[in-house]
Amino acid sequence: MTEVEGGLEEPAELEPEQGALDLADAGDRWDRADWERAAAGVLRKARRLGEDDPDALVWERLTRTTLDDIAVTPLGTSDLLEGLRTEGRPQRAGDWDVRAHLDLPAGADARVANETLLVDLEGGVTSLWLCAAPDADLATALDGVLLDLAPVVLEARGDAAAQQALAEGFLAHAGERELAAGTNLGADPLGAALRHGIGPGAGPAGEVDLAPLVAVARAAHERGLLGVVVDATAVHDRGASDAQELGWSMAVAAAYLRALTGAGLTVAEAAGLVEVRYAATDDQFATIAKLRAARRLWARVLELSGVTDEERVRLAQRQHVVTSRPMMSRYDPYVNMLRTTVAAFAAGVGGAEAVTVLPFDSPLGRPEALGRRIARNTSALLVDEAHVAHVADPAGGSYAVEKLTDDLAVAGWAELGRTEEVGGAAAALADGSLLARVARTVERRDDEVARRRRPLTGLTEFPQVDEVLPEREPVTPDSASGWVGVRPYGAAFEALRDDPPTARAFLATLGSVASHTARATFATNLLAAGGIGVDVAGATADVDALLSAYDGQRVAVLAGSDATYAAWGTAAARALREAGARHVVVAGKPLDGTDDACALGVDALSFLTRTREQLA
Repeated sequence: MTEVEGGLEEPAELEPEQGALDLADAGDRWDRADWERAAAGVLRKARRLGEDDPDALVWERLTRTTLDDIAVTPLGTSDLLEGLRTEGRPQRAGDWDVRAHLDLPAGADARVANETLLVDLEGGVTSLWLCAAPDADLATALDGVLLDLAPVVLEARGDAAAQQALAEGFLAHAGERELAAGTNLGADPLGAALRHGIGPGAGPAGEVDLAPLVAVARAAHERGLLGVVVDATAVHDRGASDAQELGWSMAVAAAYLRALTGAGLTVAEAAGLVEVRYAATDDQFATIAKLRAARRLWARVLELSGVTDEERVRLAQRQHVVTSRPMMSRYDPYVNMLRTTVAAFAAGVGGAEAVTVLPFDSPLGRPEALGRRIARNTSALLVDEAHVAHVADPAGGSYAVEKLTDDLAVAGWAELGRTEEVGGAAAALADGSLLARVARTVERRDDEVARRRRPLTGLTEFPQVDEVLPEREPVTPDSASGWVGVRPYGAAFEALRDDPPTARAFLATLGSVASHTARATFATNLLAAGGIGVDVAGATADVDALLSAYDGQRVAVLAGSDATYAAWGTAAARALREAGARHVVVAGKPLDGTDDACALGVDALSFLTRTREQLA
């Protein structure tokens, strides 16, 4: 196998003759050993595999482990599906429902909200997700909205009583008008308890009052509407893993089914009132598999509840999928367009009935018209131009996706079991067991982000240290309840960027530009992730040339080649210290005369914190 720039060229003996390639050939031309040999060559070039290591070691080197300890192999193979049940396939036929989100807090100008909603509807939105105060002026906000064509999904700020009040206000506004299929009165007391905390009225065992849930569900059942939302994004936003999100959704769904059947509805009637809300991240395969696994878990819950096979098909889980809030960043917010596009693609491929793409500028405050237009057009492009919705189950049959689906279903069911063992969703909130498990996941993710093993473009990778953020109208928890309890994945780095040091570091570039560029670029980007700007020395031939560029900065960061470090790196460090630098860092392995070092795999958060302390 021959190395070429950018990769490997195929061995001559494996190249098919001109015109001989037949994609319909029943036999594979290359086997597992051929792939292992090719992959091993790439890893050896990247120094991730030794020359004497066996080729088969590539499986271990390239297998990644999720936050749920699920191993994801680098290549899907048929043996992954031996003995597995490939269930959870999408049931949606055709385009998904493009759902726009809007906050309508108490005291807000309902006329402005109305203009926003009408623009969304005229721009291609097919349903509305309205997060409103119980006493919101719905008549003004929904003026001109054809409620028989555009479903409205309600979300109330506050507890179950607030949800009931908002639902009653909406029904009063609707009167006898026919309401579109998919309209949801939005009762979700456990979701509200998780997002806002179990407030006054919760019993010592953490009981959440489900009487308003029953009242809303009855009203929805009488009108032929949906009445219940299981909002799993409430736990996702706090940092939960995919399996924890799945387990929470099933625990809440089970609690609601018990409450509604206890109030006289059949299991089928209760299940028919439910829509489940999940988060979609830019980890597209995990999102696709999560949505498929969710359907399988829901079907299992219904099966154990005595629902017949025929009814389970009719009552397949209805999914509303929202692009993840915590994956978004306030810094370099335009990257959020890329994140939400991948997430929306995954939601569509995963079979979501309704998809909400959050505007890219949402983390900055109240989204402006541009952000909302791009958000709704994302679905339009995926559906009408990329034709993602016009293919039945695009991921079906993928060995990797089917395997990940099964693994997530098993992990999600185990998470449900942990919640049920302590008495159900409300009890798991009250005793802290749920949030304790989520906290461990957050800690693990934070470590990966800190070491940049989970890179966040524009924040931990390729940051713009002098970036000027777009200005947006500030929001508070009262005016944007969807962001209550959201912990961004890059929260620690955002905190550093929010409070940048006034002093800059000296980037002591050793040697020619060609020899120091790689490490200088690495160090510049790393420091920028902590809000630290640099003054660059430029090409330097020796210590004297380096010192002539030095201007008294407190922190100096050496950046050069190994050969240059060996030749005069220690001398440069000592000279800089004598000239006034009180903290000298080397980009690469530790070097005599320096105080700190930074290289691939460093705990960037700890390193940046130490460096900022020296700049203070």
